[in-house]
Amino acid sequence: MRKYFGTDGIRGKVGTTPITPEFMLKLGWAAGQVFKENDKKILIGKDTRISGYMFESALESGIVAAGADVRLVGPMPTPAIAYLTRTFRASAGIVISASHNPYTDNGIKFFSAEGGKISDEIEERIEYFLEQPMVVVESSLIGRAKRIDDAAGRYIEYCKGTFPIGLQLSGLKIVVDCADGATYHVAPRVFSELGAEVISIGVNPDGLNINEFSGATKPELLRKNVLAEEADLGIALDGDGDRLILVDRHGVVRDGDDILYIIANHLMRTGRFSGGVVGTLMSNFGLELAFSETGIGFSRAAVGDRYVNEKLMQHGWVLGGEPSGHIVCRSITTTGDGIIAALQVLRAMVEEGKALDELLVGLVKFPQKLKNIRVAKRFIPNEEPALQKAIAVANERLNGLGRVLLRASGTEPLIRVMVEGRDNDTVDELVDYLVEEVNSVVSAKANT
Repeated sequence: MRKYFGTDGIRGKVGTTPITPEFMLKLGWAAGQVFKENDKKILIGKDTRISGYMFESALESGIVAAGADVRLVGPMPTPAIAYLTRTFRASAGIVISASHNPYTDNGIKFFSAEGGKISDEIEERIEYFLEQPMVVVESSLIGRAKRIDDAAGRYIEYCKGTFPIGLQLSGLKIVVDCADGATYHVAPRVFSELGAEVISIGVNPDGLNINEFSGATKPELLRKNVLAEEADLGIALDGDGDRLILVDRHGVVRDGDDILYIIANHLMRTGRFSGGVVGTLMSNFGLELAFSETGIGFSRAAVGDRYVNEKLMQHGWVLGGEPSGHIVCRSITTTGDGIIAALQVLRAMVEEGKALDELLVGLVKFPQKLKNIRVAKRFIPNEEPALQKAIAVANERLNGLGRVLLRASGTEPLIRVMVEGRDNDTVDELVDYLVEEVNSVVSAKANT
């Protein structure tokens, strides 16, 4: 049981433990102790939050105090750090980001030398050193820090290199929403240099506006721009660039399930597909049914891109993702990458000569509703007797034609309530019932 690491690194409110400069100094030192055993070089990137500069300095100080070197790349998408960690042969990569959370939050994610998320064992080793006294190496062994000035250009060329030579996006008008986050100086260039006409929004970060009014978690601004510009497609990325949500030419928002369906079926039609697709417990049952009809295997992982990745490796498959927009194309990259996933969808559109909505014919989703309940302290819903009973009541009502899921968020103090069924009225009714039951448990816990 780890004290600081959650399902996606370490995350929380800036100024509240562990998201403080003091902790980040010690975390940098602990990471330096763990990773300098293989190589002395650790790469650090960040998103556009104002607190990122403070934590970058603290991590850098801790790492060099442990005797490891630092390479700083500045604001860059999370998947870019995974890529650059590999190409610079660093022993680890660190991302300072709270992903889709507001600017008042921040966090830390680690990548291994291979560009994947670090193992539970390595997280435990870092936590071990966090509990030890911090001892600075002798002066001659202190690490050195250098800034990499061409990181953005390297990543842009890498992304473009995943798109087939000879294939262009000319003739397509695309609205790209960067959420005033880490992709602001990268994503528009990738799509425009491949030939698309690009209208950019969310590309003026000020340290405080990341994810505020735009991006993958707030696609309404993108939807309005797609309709106003009569664009062929809208691409929404989140603050650190590992999520992708699309908007079609009619203004319909398309999530990660839609994206998986398009990519998998295009790979199947072009003879490049093997194995199956990994979704999560949140993936729509309609996606599973659609894949079964086309002969594509489907498996569910726990919620979180690291669990999607783990299941992909277990099966030897290469495509997986979440409805939230984390899409992992393991034949191309090692982690969820919004730009790479968007390019795979665009490839399908260009090679098949179809609009986004036309590529989704055959996918019929079940009505699904999700509500989040903020809690003072996280708990596991399925371990509460009252909620076990409520889930049983809801499942009996669905009679095998739907799903119920109650789970604690791994990144925020939220309990997520999801119901999926054949008709909207039943889904709405059961969500309201379950939310009421969760609130009763929350109130009871607050009074004890």
